[in-house]
Amino acid sequence: MFQVPVLVLKEGTKRESGHKAQLGNITAAKAVSDTVRTTLGPRAMLKMVLDAMGGIVLTNDGNAVLREIDVSHPAAKSMIELSRTQDEEVGDGTTSVIVLAGELLSVAEPFIERGIHPRTVVNAYFKALDDAIEVIDKLATKIDPNDNKAVNNVIASCIGTKYMSRHKDLMCGLASTAVRTIVAEVDGHKVIDIKNYARIEKVPGGAVEDSCVLRGVMFDKDVTHPKMRRKINNPKILLLDCPLEYTKLESQANVEIAKESDWEALLKQEEIYVEKLCNQIVKLKPDLVITEKGVSDLAQHYLMKANISCIRRVKKTENNRIAKATGATIVSRAEEAKESDLGTAGLFEVQKIGDEYFTFITECNSPKACTILLRGASKDALNEIERNLQDALYVARNIIIDPRIVPGGGATEMYVSKALGEKAKSLEGVIQFPYRAVSQAMEVIPRTLLENCGANVVRALTELRAKHAAGKETPWGVNGQTGEIVDMSQYRIWEPYTVKVQTVKTAVESAALLLRIDDIVSGISKKKDEGQNVSQPQNEEE
Repeated sequence: MFQVPVLVLKEGTKRESGHKAQLGNITAAKAVSDTVRTTLGPRAMLKMVLDAMGGIVLTNDGNAVLREIDVSHPAAKSMIELSRTQDEEVGDGTTSVIVLAGELLSVAEPFIERGIHPRTVVNAYFKALDDAIEVIDKLATKIDPNDNKAVNNVIASCIGTKYMSRHKDLMCGLASTAVRTIVAEVDGHKVIDIKNYARIEKVPGGAVEDSCVLRGVMFDKDVTHPKMRRKINNPKILLLDCPLEYTKLESQANVEIAKESDWEALLKQEEIYVEKLCNQIVKLKPDLVITEKGVSDLAQHYLMKANISCIRRVKKTENNRIAKATGATIVSRAEEAKESDLGTAGLFEVQKIGDEYFTFITECNSPKACTILLRGASKDALNEIERNLQDALYVARNIIIDPRIVPGGGATEMYVSKALGEKAKSLEGVIQFPYRAVSQAMEVIPRTLLENCGANVVRALTELRAKHAAGKETPWGVNGQTGEIVDMSQYRIWEPYTVKVQTVKTAVESAALLLRIDDIVSGISKKKDEGQNVSQPQNEEE
């Protein structure tokens, strides 16, 4: 007598488990890795991605490409998340982390097929990770973060693989100047908040060489009244977080008026309130008032009579940056403003660029916020320049916070590969095989660099292995332009220690995470038509 199958999952639910789930995850991860593999190195190809709004993204930045791709497989989504995490943490190495994670999963596939327990493979991976970080620690050298030339060499190595490699000197100068401007000391630690205090403003038109770092703030606003001053030298600036108009009620209110004189009295009260507000501001003698809220016509009139320029409805983030640059304090009530709350700058000017007015508050004394003004031929070009500059800013930040560097061009990965290969010989049991596989996976970075520049991969990689096996301390790596095996220290190709360690850690940990998944359960969409016939449940178990 046959046993009736018990259905635990809902009808229409799909389930994959065991080896099938693991091999499916590995295949999905390899597909994502292959998507961005050609964007690694100075000879990288560009990707053209059409976003949901019909816009075009042209880039060779791994994170920017994957961010625009819509995938359905959960393992592929996890891989794309890696790139975003890498970008947020260290700002560079977004392509390397995907390529390395994909290779680590690829070399694990034979072990899964042979029936080796995934936990054994994962344990070997984590052991290899600890040993790899030890090797990178020994390889790292320190530079002086105050030495502009040394810092610019590291930033140039990052920019060398990007669209803006032709203007690497300009990019290095912009990134280095901006990061040094916004560095702040908090409890003895250096804090560099690029996201909030290093703003990038893109203005189409002009040449790329016209791009510069402003010692202050720039934003797209004009003064509220045409007769207000548009240029002031050494202005005193008052920042407000309150409206300069009669306070409006939150909810609807009705006022019953019997006589015409009562209506006039009501309007008079409004005028008296606004005049009192403006008189309190005028007493402080500021040259410029900037508020996040509205400014009434009457308030504009009083401020103009006092020869005070006014800008309204500025974003909260812009106001914070102006405060950081000028040393002003943002005041929540105009009545409570004091002279000590005023900030100063060297120059306030409103300029018309193209069809828009831009406000410049520059030449500030020791500002802790800055604006990077980018010029370029088109919006697409400017977007790519911005992505490249963001990477350069993060590399500069990493070097100033942790000034250790390691050789680039795949030299560090080959060092790690050689060290892990030798260590694998001393291990006993099954663990040595997946451990050695990590050693082989590390070679994917120099191999991909060779593939992308059209070199003879087998011959060049054999030569690179031989040079590292010779036991000398010379950091041999791949010249990404020509495919030759060269000394990275002579070519001054360096990478920040933090980027390299984060890349290896993230790749190994994500590969281990995906290998430990042995069951994938996916339900049907709730938006299915009610009248549609639902297929019979699929129980795919091994």
